[in-house]
Amino acid sequence: MNRIVSKEILFSSSMIMAALLALPTYADPVTAPGPARSKAEALVVLPANCNTTDGMCLLPDQSLLVSIPNFNDEKDAPMIMRVTRNGKAEIFYAFPTPYPGLEAKLDRIRPMGIARAPNGDIYVADMQYMVNPNQKSRLWKLVVKKGRVEKMVLVASGFGVANGLAIHKGYVYITESVLEEGSHPLTSAVMRFKLNEENVTLTTPLTKDPHIVTTYKSNKNDWRFGADGIAFDSKGNMFVGLFGEGQIWKTAFDKKGKAVETKLFAESPGKLINCDGMSCDRGTDNLYVADSAANAVQIIHPDGAIETLAQNGDVSDKTTGQLDQPCEAMVRGNEVIVSNMDWPFPGMRNSKFARPAVLSVIKIK
Repeated sequence: MNRIVSKEILFSSSMIMAALLALPTYADPVTAPGPARSKAEALVVLPANCNTTDGMCLLPDQSLLVSIPNFNDEKDAPMIMRVTRNGKAEIFYAFPTPYPGLEAKLDRIRPMGIARAPNGDIYVADMQYMVNPNQKSRLWKLVVKKGRVEKMVLVASGFGVANGLAIHKGYVYITESVLEEGSHPLTSAVMRFKLNEENVTLTTPLTKDPHIVTTYKSNKNDWRFGADGIAFDSKGNMFVGLFGEGQIWKTAFDKKGKAVETKLFAESPGKLINCDGMSCDRGTDNLYVADSAANAVQIIHPDGAIETLAQNGDVSDKTTGQLDQPCEAMVRGNEVIVSNMDWPFPGMRNSKFARPAVLSVIKIK
């Protein structure tokens, strides 16, 4: 299928390729799938107006929410879809376009990471980096009453790249993939906000902002995105994947919630290529990580060992549920639900965009 894009997304893609991507210098790491424990199958084929998927979160009834930024074709509006336990897809929230009160060229919400608070409110990372890298990304809260969005509240503005989300012990944690634009090595970070914080304007420069929990350095220039996927284990440790480095970092906290140690936890050059969205199985403390470039989902065991759960080559028929640039891997019971972004860039196994958007499922037990 020919790639259909708007004028805005043509401009955006050229910016991203210049700023973030170059052909990889790895020793051709994604030419063929490696050994895997299982395979991906189709969970649900999403409606035609869903062309790009990203983050997911689980609801108490085991249905799930998936953010739909629709980067491949911005003629389709951004939204959040709900997928019921029996596989029915329905709109949970359609972002207004333009959104009242937002300035020109920022009237479109671009939802990425998504997380549910204990009270039912939904937090959404809004990544504006592809249209304006000058601290224009935001974090929103959707106030939910009786299962419906009552209103949309700005939590914080001024991010470079608002990306992955996790909620833990009264805070929403967000990965800032480009904390310091133009830095070499690239600086990224995790920031956090109390669940009752609203209308925060972040500091310029971002490196001075008090919401920073910890920072990271990325040396590779093939995909210049740093901190991306984020998850907490059963012991309260925080795990963050550096997208372009293919590394997982672990942060321990003291009793007051201060980060006391951040260290490299897992890497496997040539096997774990990208660390995109991830989740933790609290029963085993295994991490499940979307490896975008390799069309794979990787298991990171509690000792740091890496095992491939599922992997496949470039996809010709998405409706089979094969992995197609996976960007989020979410544990649900004895399975992993995978969001396939299908927004290809140089060096990735995924070579072209095609409709429809499909969520995959992989059995893990």
